[in-house]
Amino acid sequence: MLKVTVDQMREIDRRTIEEYGIPSIVLMENAGRQASEAAKKMLGKDLAKKKAVIICGKGKNGGDGFVVARYLLNWGANVHAFLLGDVSSLAEETLINFQILKKCGIEIDEVKTLNEIKGIDNALKSAELVIDAILGIGVRGEVKSPLKDVIELVNSSGKQILSIDIPSGLDGNTGDVLGVCVKATATVTMGAAKKGFFLKDGPRHVGELTVADIGIPSVLLKRLNDVSNKSP
Repeated sequence: MLKVTVDQMREIDRRTIEEYGIPSIVLMENAGRQASEAAKKMLGKDLAKKKAVIICGKGKNGGDGFVVARYLLNWGANVHAFLLGDVSSLAEETLINFQILKKCGIEIDEVKTLNEIKGIDNALKSAELVIDAILGIGVRGEVKSPLKDVIELVNSSGKQILSIDIPSGLDGNTGDVLGVCVKATATVTMGAAKKGFFLKDGPRHVGELTVADIGIPSVLLKRLNDVSNKSP
């Protein structure tokens, strides 16, 4: 299994977009579709009777979460989405998928304060699955409130948790927990596994790992794999 650093993954993404002309929003759509398939499997049969809570951050990881919410809605599940922050601060591709989701009629609650976290707590009580799309591989430093409080709430919910790309709060390079970290039942990571998944606290938080093909040109991954194999 190819294992990459955060910087290597960013470079792969950059080259995919700039050199091969695959738009970032296409990669986001592919990532969300792959994660939604994993979510559907975790929810099991009779999706119409199942509820998924999707908790999204402001970055591209959150955009993946909005895509997942759309697919689950299309498949008949009961979906409740949360945005941690203000819609005005969303990344471009994330905003597009947020707007699409709103047009589909999905309830998206914006959570900006500690007091508003109560809405997440109430939604979790009736959920069969929690989808963690809070923080991606770019997180730096200790996770602070209100994100810290949301992650603690998710971990204490007793529900199945699916993390998109990386459990929120895990350092993708070192496997360190950045103050607090989602303890996932399963993680669907995009393109290649991150080195931190296999180090220190990584294995205890990643859960069952799936590496998803989101359309990154195989030649980029092969070159990196060849270089890694030659390293001492």
